[in-house]
Amino acid sequence: MYSARMSTAERLIESTRDLLWERGYVGTSPKAILERAGAGQGSMYHHFTGKPDLALAAIRRTAEELRAAADAVLDGPGTPYDRIAAYLRRERDVLRGCPVGRLTMDPDVIASDTLRAPVEETITWLRGRIAAVVDEGRRLGQFPAESDPDELAATVVATVQGGYVLARASGSPDAFDAGVRGLLALLAPRTPAAPAAPAAPAAPAAD
Repeated sequence: MYSARMSTAERLIESTRDLLWERGYVGTSPKAILERAGAGQGSMYHHFTGKPDLALAAIRRTAEELRAAADAVLDGPGTPYDRIAAYLRRERDVLRGCPVGRLTMDPDVIASDTLRAPVEETITWLRGRIAAVVDEGRRLGQFPAESDPDELAATVVATVQGGYVLARASGSPDAFDAGVRGLLALLAPRTPAAPAAPAAPAAPAAD
């Protein structure tokens, strides 16, 4: 499953990331991690102090990847609206869900201050990152001057995370795509209406 060039520690982290996404914290047993990683007995404790330490490394890695993926489109070309649209439309495994968002529904992760911290930090960072793009668009006149960047950013994040839930519930990405289209329609810059053409002069009355 993993490259033979990966170190044992890397294989352990990657297998833990996959298992957390698939099974949650409780379902991610040390035995399952070792089997998925193809690592020998005791390898986990050679590289990590235990399952919580390895889970933290896995969650941090997942958070780093989410940030990199978001940055790639939010720093990309185009107007602020174009970049938000690119973020919403970027390729995702919709039916599998968001690897960070799903951690917020894992009671064992949320109950741990240590494991919850990178999840909370990443979502806060994402909202702030999107808010900065919205604020740029507001200053450029692309979004209404009265727009609240923080509220719009929260709406974008909520649309993505809620879209995952709807898609998984229906077994189809259509619900996710519909939410994205709806939000983009609401955010689309409004072009000012063209001034009405002057009325043609009345024809002279016939004699």
